[in-house]
Amino acid sequence: MKAIQVDGDELVWGDAPSPEMGPGEVRIGNRATAVNRADLAQRAGAYPPPPGASVILGLECAGIIEEVGADVSGFAVGDEVCALLAGGGSAEEVVVPAGQVLPIPKGLSFTEAAALPEVFATAYLNLFMEAALSPGERVLLHAGASGVGTAGIQLCQAFGNPVYVTAGSDDKIERCVALGAAGGSNRKSGGFADKVSEWTDGNGFDVILDPVGAAYLEDNINSLNMDGRLVIIGLMGGAKTELALPPLMMRRLRIIGSTLRARPVEAKATVMQALQEKVWPLVESGQIKPIVEEIIPIAEANRAHELIASDTTFGKVVLEVS
Repeated sequence: MKAIQVDGDELVWGDAPSPEMGPGEVRIGNRATAVNRADLAQRAGAYPPPPGASVILGLECAGIIEEVGADVSGFAVGDEVCALLAGGGSAEEVVVPAGQVLPIPKGLSFTEAAALPEVFATAYLNLFMEAALSPGERVLLHAGASGVGTAGIQLCQAFGNPVYVTAGSDDKIERCVALGAAGGSNRKSGGFADKVSEWTDGNGFDVILDPVGAAYLEDNINSLNMDGRLVIIGLMGGAKTELALPPLMMRRLRIIGSTLRARPVEAKATVMQALQEKVWPLVESGQIKPIVEEIIPIAEANRAHELIASDTTFGKVVLEVS
């Protein structure tokens, strides 16, 4: 098969061994994948795949099942599916545990479906499972124009949670509002903390989802309501900072660190089952949709990575596998 391989500073679409398949797994003939910031970090040597995972880039895919392993039920050769991966998505063939595979929602193309698994699994896991978000609670999403951000906006709107965002331009804020956010703050025009009181009637947010880390920690803590939850899913703004503990105690705050990629297969399967039951019907009805900035042939993966690194995208960049 062919796959994307890191060759110095370049990504090369070249020959690679086909992945071996074991019990409980399926082989997918890949039609599309998507680029995530985790791919850029892995390419730079800062985010290695979990033990046993493919070293090939790519955390999601969409395609057609070509082979079904022992102990797999519910799938057959020829099924059109999408999948959450620990690695290996940037290739013509993908092998993945069946619990991380879902049918493509009706009406979606392969390129649209490839934009769903990683970001909707991340957003749903951290908002509704880790933070236990309840209807009516207010949410702040940092990086609202990202793949996870645009997924989170739509999930919050669908499940009755007012949601506000931060992003890197006024245009991105406007697009987030059009997608369902109640308002937002351009991080390049000043901080968000001075708007929190206005957004929340002086109460603060119940849940904040943050991929930034250290740079936002103090303002995040100050922006939380009583019993508020901060879920940190990235460290784009640094990994070390000081933290005053009294606010956590006096307001019963919780800081939750979370990653998805390294979780056990069983845990990922639980998230994917929740998506199929609660989110996939909303995708099929059109209430929730994949947000795709651009579709690029996989042989031009370098251009896709440059586009993500430029921080100008809204939603996902998808690689099409011909």
